[in-house]
Amino acid sequence: MRIIAGAWKGRPLRAPPGDATRPTADRVRQSIFDMLLHAPWAGRAVMEGAHVLDAFAGTGALGLEALSRGAADATFIENHPAALACLKANVAACGAGARARVLARDVLRPGKGFGRTLIFLDPPYGAGLVSHSLNILRAEGWLLPDCLVVAEVSVLDSVEQGAVLLAQRVHGAAQILVWRA
Repeated sequence: MRIIAGAWKGRPLRAPPGDATRPTADRVRQSIFDMLLHAPWAGRAVMEGAHVLDAFAGTGALGLEALSRGAADATFIENHPAALACLKANVAACGAGARARVLARDVLRPGKGFGRTLIFLDPPYGAGLVSHSLNILRAEGWLLPDCLVVAEVSVLDSVEQGAVLLAQRVHGAAQILVWRA
């Protein structure tokens, strides 16, 4: 696993052993960022200067990819100890410390937020956490009006996003959903 493009292109990322986390594959991340850069509802302005939240961050691959491509800052929320250790190591390896904030907590208890313009949600498959976590993040002030939400879920999961779906892509067992909150 590595950073796909931008300032840190090719930088390897650590992932914890075992199946406690499910890092987003390089090809899926490439697809997500291609959509964000080239879709008519997105473009360079979505990424450059973005304030990112990588919830259920795991290794931090999505948020670090965004930082590598010009996001202003990223907040990572993760509570699994092995994933958290890898996340912190990946932030340090990229030299992202000044633009990254790692919160060791549960996404369902995030605390008061900092308005974000781009939200990545990659919860455990089959747990039905996307809608629930978004409602909590919204109530706590994490979502700015019209922010983009990108969720990775299982192809078997259904998600109530409460907004018009902008994009949906399937990559093997993963389904990528994008909408404006």
